[in-house]
Amino acid sequence: MSLTDRAITRIRQLIRDGELVPGSKLPPEHQLAASLGLSRNLMREAVKALVVARVLEIRRGDGTYVTSLEPALLLEGLGGAVELLQGDTVLELMEARRLFEPVATALAATRITDEELAEVSGHLSAMREARDDVELLNQHDAAFHRAVIRATHNETLATLLEHISGRTLRARVWRGLVDADTADRTITEHEAIHQALVARDAALAQAAALMHVNTTERWLREHLPERGHRSPAGPSEPAEPAPSTEE
Repeated sequence: MSLTDRAITRIRQLIRDGELVPGSKLPPEHQLAASLGLSRNLMREAVKALVVARVLEIRRGDGTYVTSLEPALLLEGLGGAVELLQGDTVLELMEARRLFEPVATALAATRITDEELAEVSGHLSAMREARDDVELLNQHDAAFHRAVIRATHNETLATLLEHISGRTLRARVWRGLVDADTADRTITEHEAIHQALVARDAALAQAAALMHVNTTERWLREHLPERGHRSPAGPSEPAEPAPSTEE
């Protein structure tokens, strides 16, 4: 471990121990460095690294503060990391999604409010109207799933799933361009999830979501070898739509 890494670890320990709570201001640099037995240069490097990690924030003319430490903030870098994964890791992401999303959908069925259900219904209606536009259909598809996962009222789970699912969006657009039956099948699968949510039936919601994710995963496993085991992200593939994330 480098000296800078040790400095980072010490500051993190202060946060874990509750000596620095979310939103609190760090002591002056010289004071904190002295209390931790670090040089001021090491302290600056550690602070810079923790700012990048969204653990700390520098307020010009005021000082350095601990951030809110909310999951959406701390896990922000996960999406960028996922985008850099190479080759067949898109299939690994699908496996991870298969483990998380059905259970999350079941949880949503027990917690979803009438207002949240209305939002899910609205996205499903938009998907039906966009069945002939692959990219628009997938944007509404992603919005449908975000609304479902947000209905778990579990920010950590929602953030993780959003980043895990992001890489699979291009695969879905690609699939839609080469498989004429994709739109009808996708809408039918989403209707099954919606019906389970309306019934507040957790077991049915989990089964419907599992079937939905399995369909895409199976299709990818059948077709990726034909492309040299690459995930659908090359220049010849469809451009990625706006920052939608889930299927």
